[in-house]
Amino acid sequence: MKQITVGSGKGTVELDAGGVLHLVWNPGTILEAADVHAAMATVNEVADGAEYPMLIDITNTQEVTRGAKSVFSVRCAASRIALLGSNPVSRVIANFAMARRTLPCPTRFFTSRNEAMYWLLQEPLP
Repeated sequence: MKQITVGSGKGTVELDAGGVLHLVWNPGTILEAADVHAAMATVNEVADGAEYPMLIDITNTQEVTRGAKSVFSVRCAASRIALLGSNPVSRVIANFAMARRTLPCPTRFFTSRNEAMYWLLQEPLP
């Protein structure tokens, strides 16, 4: 499936042939609540009523605002989420996103795309 630009233009969503959703934020992105809502709406549109594992690439995300962080607990079409980052900033963003929140599905942070994809494609959790 082709990449679809998230409403704000700050990222793209794609469902690959293996059944994994990919949300990739553009380099230097500052995520606002509206950006996350737009991404979730795009993910739900692409999923068309089904649930899929989702890889979210936050490698080059600059900042996530408090408003955007509050949206992370809202459910979308993701059955599990792997956050992919490669630097201390993305690790801080991921840790803050996952800390002290009730997440709508299993979520983990990875620095390796291969490890993230392996985890995403495991048997569904009970």
